Amino acid sequence: MGVISPAGNDLRTYWDNLLEGRSAVRAIERFAALDYACHFGAEVRDFDPGRWMDRREARRLDRYAQFGIAASDLALTDAGLKAEDVDPRRGGVAIGSGVGGLLELDEQHRRLIEKGPSQVSPFLIPKMMANAAAGLTSIRLGWTGPCVTTATACASAGHSIGFALRAIQRGDADAMIAGGSEAPLAPIGMAGFGNMKALSTRNASPERASRPFDKGRDGFVMGEGAGILMLEEEGRAVRRGARIYAELSGFGMTGDGHHITAPRPDGSGAAEAMRCALADASCPADGIDYINAHGTSTPVGDKAEAMAIHSVFGARARSVWVSSTKSILGHLLGASGGVEMVATVLSLHEGKVHPTINHEEPDPECDIDCVPNAAREKPLRAALCNSFGFGGHNVALCARAYRA
Repeated sequence: MGVISPAGNDLRTYWDNLLEGRSAVRAIERFAALDYACHFGAEVRDFDPGRWMDRREARRLDRYAQFGIAASDLALTDAGLKAEDVDPRRGGVAIGSGVGGLLELDEQHRRLIEKGPSQVSPFLIPKMMANAAAGLTSIRLGWTGPCVTTATACASAGHSIGFALRAIQRGDADAMIAGGSEAPLAPIGMAGFGNMKALSTRNASPERASRPFDKGRDGFVMGEGAGILMLEEEGRAVRRGARIYAELSGFGMTGDGHHITAPRPDGSGAAEAMRCALADASCPADGIDYINAHGTSTPVGDKAEAMAIHSVFGARARSVWVSSTKSILGHLLGASGGVEMVATVLSLHEGKVHPTINHEEPDPECDIDCVPNAAREKPLRAALCNSFGFGGHNVALCARAYRA
């Protein structure tokens, strides 16, 4: 697995910061944000694209594509694989992104207005394409198997991981790079999300702004980064002596058919996605010990997800552990399902669950055990990872602790 994230650019740092509940949210440094509704976000720090590409190539790639390439390389290395270890026809890539090269689009739009059309970069289109990260990763690896990008807003990475699972199950691939990448912290992105009242405005205390399931939540915090998993057919992984973190066993997806930005108030679409993932994994609801929630810190979204959990788990809804990675990282939009699935897998592998931080006042409408403010530890059998996106896209992934 590989991560480029506001909480760290390697697995150990990332996981340690999650377990410690260290908020990665700060005042935005990339541009002057004081005129915006929200002044803060979760930026990736200490990222040097030169580790993975020369300066010429880096200039031709949007930041989101740089993240995706870097996290994919880290995942391949962590898996103990080189590109040539996989039959190129049997290796594939599925990397989702909700907004693609938004930073580049923002910059080139500014050039168009200020300097005219002749000054717009000829690299604008390949830099802004939402499929650039997936395409460039497959090109670098030389893999010619399935290659796809899903652009389903905040469910993008979840759909990509689900697609990769299906590709392996169908026999279309032996190994798949899967996850999501996003770099939406551009002026136009902050203005757009801010003006639709989606973002928190706790400008006096940014690190306390992302508070999923807390009664005082007032919107999400924008983040950036990439989370990538190396999925491999079990028999092949065992034969080569791979370290196996977990078994990805179920994928469920639904559509709300309700509203472009709001979930169904009763959470029924999200609940059905979880049921589909459980059925696909042949895992009963009482076999789930942990849920990595979508948990965005929005008033409507968190309430709907809590209702969905109650619908699926019934009397167990108050006892199954639920935590939100977004409380620490902010919301990485199309990459959120990638970094959160990495966290879910590490929870299964190590038997540890990171907290939902900033939980100060329980919300009676979110009556779940959200692992408030302190990590917990126990052996975990299986877990769900939820991702829900604008447009009514719902994804749930089910994974089991691996037992050889």
